[in-house]
Amino acid sequence: MAVVEKIKIGVCVMEKKVKCDSEVFSAPMGQIFDRLQAFGEFEVIHFGDKVILEEPIESWPVCDCLIAFYSSGYPLEKAEAYAALRKPFLVNELEPQHLLHDRRKVYERLEMFGIPVPRYALVIREVPYQQLDYFIEEEDFVEVRGMRFWKPFVEKPVDADNHSIMIYYPSSAGGGMKELFRKVGNRSSEFHPEVRRVRREGSYIYEEFMPTGGTDVKVYTVGPEYAHAEARKSPVVDGVVMRNPDGKEVRYPVLLSPAEKEMAREVCIAFRQAVCGFDLLRSEGRSYVCDVNGWSFVKNSYKYYDDSACVLRKMLLDAKAPHLSSAIPPTLPWKVNELVQPSEALTRQGSGINGTFGQSEELRCVIAVIRHGDRTPKQKVKLKVTEEKLLNLMLKYNGGRPRSETKLKTAVQLQDLLDATRMLVPRTRPDLESDSEAEDVEHSEKLRQVKAVLEEGGHFSGIYRKVQLKPLKWDKVTKGNGEVEERPVQALMILKYGGVLTHAGRKQAEELGRYFRNKMYPGEGTGLLRLHSTYRHDLKIYSSDEGRVQMSAAAFAKGLLDLEGQLTPILVSLVSKDSSMLDGLENASIEMDEAKARLNEIITSNAKTVDCNGSPEYPGTVDGAGLPSNASELLSNLVKLTKKVTEQVRLLAKDENEKLTERNLYDIIPPYDQAKALGKTNIDVDRIAAGLPCGSEGFLLMYARWKKLETDLYNERKEHADNAFTCTDALISPKFLMFMIRANMISCTTHILILKDLMSFSKLPRYVEMLADGVIPNEYGINPKQKLKIGSKIARRLLGKLLIDLRNTREEAISVAELKNNQAQSLSVKIEKEDAEAKSKLFHKNDEIDQDDDDDKETKYRLDPKYANVKTPERHVRTRLYFTSESHIHSLMNVLRYCNLDESLQGEESLISHNALERLCKTKELDYMSHIVLRMFENTEVALEDPKRYRIELTYSRGADLSPLEKNTCLHQEHTLPIRGPERLQEIGSYLTLETMEKMIRPFAMPAEDFPPGTPASFSGYFSKSMLERLVNLWPFHKHPSSNGR
Repeated sequence: MAVVEKIKIGVCVMEKKVKCDSEVFSAPMGQIFDRLQAFGEFEVIHFGDKVILEEPIESWPVCDCLIAFYSSGYPLEKAEAYAALRKPFLVNELEPQHLLHDRRKVYERLEMFGIPVPRYALVIREVPYQQLDYFIEEEDFVEVRGMRFWKPFVEKPVDADNHSIMIYYPSSAGGGMKELFRKVGNRSSEFHPEVRRVRREGSYIYEEFMPTGGTDVKVYTVGPEYAHAEARKSPVVDGVVMRNPDGKEVRYPVLLSPAEKEMAREVCIAFRQAVCGFDLLRSEGRSYVCDVNGWSFVKNSYKYYDDSACVLRKMLLDAKAPHLSSAIPPTLPWKVNELVQPSEALTRQGSGINGTFGQSEELRCVIAVIRHGDRTPKQKVKLKVTEEKLLNLMLKYNGGRPRSETKLKTAVQLQDLLDATRMLVPRTRPDLESDSEAEDVEHSEKLRQVKAVLEEGGHFSGIYRKVQLKPLKWDKVTKGNGEVEERPVQALMILKYGGVLTHAGRKQAEELGRYFRNKMYPGEGTGLLRLHSTYRHDLKIYSSDEGRVQMSAAAFAKGLLDLEGQLTPILVSLVSKDSSMLDGLENASIEMDEAKARLNEIITSNAKTVDCNGSPEYPGTVDGAGLPSNASELLSNLVKLTKKVTEQVRLLAKDENEKLTERNLYDIIPPYDQAKALGKTNIDVDRIAAGLPCGSEGFLLMYARWKKLETDLYNERKEHADNAFTCTDALISPKFLMFMIRANMISCTTHILILKDLMSFSKLPRYVEMLADGVIPNEYGINPKQKLKIGSKIARRLLGKLLIDLRNTREEAISVAELKNNQAQSLSVKIEKEDAEAKSKLFHKNDEIDQDDDDDKETKYRLDPKYANVKTPERHVRTRLYFTSESHIHSLMNVLRYCNLDESLQGEESLISHNALERLCKTKELDYMSHIVLRMFENTEVALEDPKRYRIELTYSRGADLSPLEKNTCLHQEHTLPIRGPERLQEIGSYLTLETMEKMIRPFAMPAEDFPPGTPASFSGYFSKSMLERLVNLWPFHKHPSSNGR
């Protein structure tokens, strides 16, 4: 029998790229070459560094096929000369590899082949720090040839061998920069809060930052028809590399969409690199290629090694021995000795709060609507200004238009205003001699307050300070050339500040995230992190536009996912803003004004009010239920005590002002970096020890705040209190003050006498609390029907999104169940038929389910069961977190508790049990970090069409609903009130089906078709893959030689 000569594969690669300790080849290449040689058709020849670097190409071994790729020190031109001399089949062509070292050329080639890339622009410098007329840098954006990139944006060196990549964050998120670099130990990035200016020493690509949900995807091709994808935690989140017990970075295989597979094919063809790795960004339903690496193999995947060996074998045989069959034999030659990968078990998850309904019940979805954490009081200063410096500033930033208002938010704008204000504030406070002088002094005091606010913290951040200048009066002015122009002579200045998340708020949010991680996902203590790291946890976090809400969401995510570092990168990477869903009261403003007017009438007219009674079926059905019977008397007492507290705080502020007047006008403000403060969860020990209020507020601003409360509460002209709603703001101030008193009694020695006097005012917060407990719930409706009407208007879009979330989870679970049923069927005869049917369903089913699905535009990562080292790869949990303000929490709760009062649902039982309704009636305040949680479970033993297959569980928490004055209140060492645990909204053992939930909520929810259009067709159909692609042990090359193996 004739001996068939083996095909020689030459490996012309630097040893550092292929060697692993004493082994000739690294683990992946060794595994693949061993499999190739096991077929008996190939011989592998390794050239080695000595041959490559020192010997002439004529002396290099002769081979039929050549594997060669560039690395540092590699003579690429010499390898090209060898290929021209011997003409072997090139697995990766050599000439295109020059492109991979220049990011400009990589992007140009990608665009040439129609492969999507992020929006980008080039800044090319011939010498370091060269001034370029086409490049502009401002505080929150850069502009290149008219193309503007708002922060966050990415800055990449043009040189692809330089891996120092920067991400710059907007001032609204705290500012700063994150540097990405090649892994060093367990770090892959570092956050620098003080860096806000871009680099200028070289040439860079500036590109739009693509939010990816904190995940990167690396795609590995082996020929144009095969692609394998793996996902890992993105370095932009916290820079900590996740590693397994062996010290290797944790990555998990994920499925590619049809469009992504086509992108992989095009990348392979565009760069003529059969074996090629590239980075994929998934953002808002689309995918983009942001880097191409050249030769890359997957690590630690035996299934991938099998696939790669089979694909390379076919590729090499087709090129050099087409007469030989490339069909895969029934039994692969290396299967006998193959190591079996261990798989990790995962415990089944059941309900942890309401008790389990059998071991067949699995958690499918967690939805939570959460109020932001503890904040400072929101404040506003209004004053009419006629000073030329301030009027000129208004014209400077509104384009010189005398009748246009101006908004000042950026650091540069606020610094200009501070400079002008410093010049205008008098150095001393004069004695009053007339009414006109009194008005001047009041004006000066307001300017002094503006100055104090702008100086607070030492660093401007538009996230919590903004100024409006609105022109009120104008005059005609004749210019030097005789022209007459209009100029403003008076303007209204409105300074809004405060409402900042405190260190206590950040601590509360992080602790609540940690609680969710350990308690909301029953099973193992690390169950959620295990699910999340293996891409079986679909997490999306949404926030309103308010800075305190965004930072609460970021701090919660830090605790939920056990992240490290500061909040700015976490916020930008993981939190999506949706102000239309989570902000605003405009839709219900008329009804809320009516409710407030009626409530104010009840309080101020001494009308008889009731406590939390009403009908037995619906507690609290009387107008103004919950208001104390002596509300008017309480309001009067509140005014008296507020005046006393204001006077005491004035004495504290007087001392502080005397110290400030000694300071030079242009003294440098002590630095207090807001970007660093945003990541803090510890108390300001030094400030408290110095007798100052916690945070960055001084006594001057504290006095201004209390004085405003006093003025708002008491009408001097009528000589009585006539603004009951100010008590909702007043509640915040006593909490802050009394909190400070309890924490400062020992350390605040300089003001100990004053603080002791303030202890006599402990009735103040009690009066406020009694009033606020009645006022706050009734702001959103003074009876159940009005609460339902207002709640449905405010939360309409949010309710619609919640229904979409639940529906998507159900459809996804049905797809998984169908997949498992199909896999159980015999494949020997039906495989071709099932493949065709599945391809047909790819279009029809998606049209049926997903056409109006707002959730489809969210980025998805799906574990690939063929390659996953996990026992239950089909298991999947969806989490949706919505961070918002008090109004939306109350509105959502009111719809849940009163939805059956709607005419269309007459006769239906409430979603909430009678006991829970009574508890809610006694729950006066949904405080900071209060939350409503919906968890959806699937009973896998019930038929798919049975309504009882999906159960909804409702719980809520009142948040940090504790008074710092209560003796039994646990005041944390961190100066933080604890968050109350969850309470049931259903009876134990009750069964609320998804079908019932949808029926009761749908009348008040925005319909799915009113949401923005769904995702492009290219990013749907993860569960509509052909059966051929779904099966774990099927070799696609055997029956379909021309089909892809991706």
